[in-house]
Amino acid sequence: MALDRKIAYINLSTGEIETKPIPLELRKKFLGGRGMDAYLLYNHTKKGCDPMGPDNALIISGGLLTATCASATARTHVMAKSPLTGLLGSCNMGGFFAPELAWAGFHHLVIKGQAKKPVYLYINNGDIEIRDATALWGKTTTDTQWAIRDELDDQEVKSLVIGPAGEHLVRWANVMTGIKNAGGRTGMGCVMGSKNLKAVAVRGTLDIKIAHPVEAFEFNKRFIEQITSAKVNQTQGTLGTPFIWGATNSWGGVRTRNFQYNQCENADDIEPERIDEICEETMGPYHMAGCFGCQVHCRAQHKIPSGPYKGRYEEGPEYTSQGAFGGEPDCKSAETVLVGNHLVDQFGMDNLETGSIIAWAMELYELGIISTKETEGLDLRWGNDEALIEMIENICYRKGWLGNTLADGGIPASEKIGKDSFDYLIQVKGMSNLHSDERATPALALNIATASRGSDHLRSRPAIDLYHLPEKVLRKIYSNPIPYDGPLSSEHTEYIGKPWQVFWQENCYMAVDCLGICKYHTTFLGATLPNFEDWPKVIYYNTGLELTPTDIWEIAVRCNTLERMFNLREGLKRTDLKKGDLLNHRYFDEPCRRGALDVIGKKIDRKKFDAMIDEFYGYKGLDKKGNIKPATLKKQGLAAEPSHVL
Repeated sequence: MALDRKIAYINLSTGEIETKPIPLELRKKFLGGRGMDAYLLYNHTKKGCDPMGPDNALIISGGLLTATCASATARTHVMAKSPLTGLLGSCNMGGFFAPELAWAGFHHLVIKGQAKKPVYLYINNGDIEIRDATALWGKTTTDTQWAIRDELDDQEVKSLVIGPAGEHLVRWANVMTGIKNAGGRTGMGCVMGSKNLKAVAVRGTLDIKIAHPVEAFEFNKRFIEQITSAKVNQTQGTLGTPFIWGATNSWGGVRTRNFQYNQCENADDIEPERIDEICEETMGPYHMAGCFGCQVHCRAQHKIPSGPYKGRYEEGPEYTSQGAFGGEPDCKSAETVLVGNHLVDQFGMDNLETGSIIAWAMELYELGIISTKETEGLDLRWGNDEALIEMIENICYRKGWLGNTLADGGIPASEKIGKDSFDYLIQVKGMSNLHSDERATPALALNIATASRGSDHLRSRPAIDLYHLPEKVLRKIYSNPIPYDGPLSSEHTEYIGKPWQVFWQENCYMAVDCLGICKYHTTFLGATLPNFEDWPKVIYYNTGLELTPTDIWEIAVRCNTLERMFNLREGLKRTDLKKGDLLNHRYFDEPCRRGALDVIGKKIDRKKFDAMIDEFYGYKGLDKKGNIKPATLKKQGLAAEPSHVL
């Protein structure tokens, strides 16, 4: 059965390995994936533990539905205390690793301790080995994966790996699987590097018994039709996620030159149509690929067309790379975006954090806060493509004063640089923002301010707020499965009703992360895609677990509360500029300077924004300071945590 996948506890210091079944009572409380990981992190780390010390638990998982007949259940989740923020660390990626882990017999791995020398884990049909990785140390992410396959003489092995950035303890180093599947945020690759853990390799051929296979198969046909008929997914299957850049940049919703502008002008070379041309020119007309069990195929394949990296195969770039290596540093060359995307994938670095922190340094350079003394002669002016590429490598290998300083993250770097540099750092809870500009969209601003892992567009973003959907449609979405009779507005610049939308999306995204489903297959960019009313049947047909839409909602609420519990334990405070639910002052003080008529001049109203946070806290069962009310913990069955049941 899908419910019989186990959990493994691995101590890299002692070599001890223990496997256990996952109790049904915990499945009913947390499902799996990110929700179960939050429970495990809270139970297996102590308050104040060093994120790069042996006591930090690194947790790797697949979702409840991973590797079943359910569509698009390929997501891998990784969680630990973040070395970048000191709060919740969490990342999520597609590909083929999580299904292979499930076929090998496991849904969750809890990895503690610290190996004395580089190692990797090999998991094969219930067996786990700790193997020497000395020969792998220093290799890029793809070279590591291919070397492991050769060593094990099995080209079907799937690996989760770090690159040189993780080895050099860049605090936002990511974990990678495949060519471009990146668990990018909060520095989980740094945690692996601190444990001398180069990779986790898995190979599985164990059966997963489907509870009701005929019904599961037939129901999934409906899912596939629902997913592939959505226009947003049809567009992604043609252009990939870069299509989002085309829409948001023309409207005026992207950060350019760090936070000076909100539109990248004269940037035709990095528009989605140009990226698509390059992919077709280098790979032919069939250049779109997908993750396990996915019909959308949103991942483009290409070879870099020119320059020193000409001919290198790569996948992507994503919307995030267009912003990180195009808009934010004001570099308008497709080659620069493709090379930047390639380097961070090979080095194992979060593209969002990399692009944002380099753009921040460029603004500091422009303002005279840093000079050629700190850059060691490197000209960090806006639009300097060569300097951008050089800084990516400098940060990865901690070369020079500036590369080494930025590798520790924005807040430590600002403390080292001084001179009001922190004022220009666009971050929440120590994590740099996506390249989007939320000054014209209060709901999206509330999302990034309150997201559990720091500034984040994948935790609670009501992206459909930009569609101007009729109130009747909004009410149908946002009143399911919990009735909501409060105000709703089709206007994205409005403040009323937005706290409930953010709260609803927070629970929707938690649910799909627990199930292992891609967010593009729920109410993220598509208003007609599956959500709470669809999941009970897909869960029952595949696992036999009987849940109602309200049950799933309550599980998601509980898991989000548990993440809040972890953050509060580690020092989260509402009004802390470095560890709180706050935005950089520029959101409130500097109006948008470019874009459409409904964007120009917009900035966030402080008073209204504070009221939004108060309302949002009320939905979550928090007091005005952002602390969890005792009654909330009791109602959600969390008053006894850490319970150490598992």
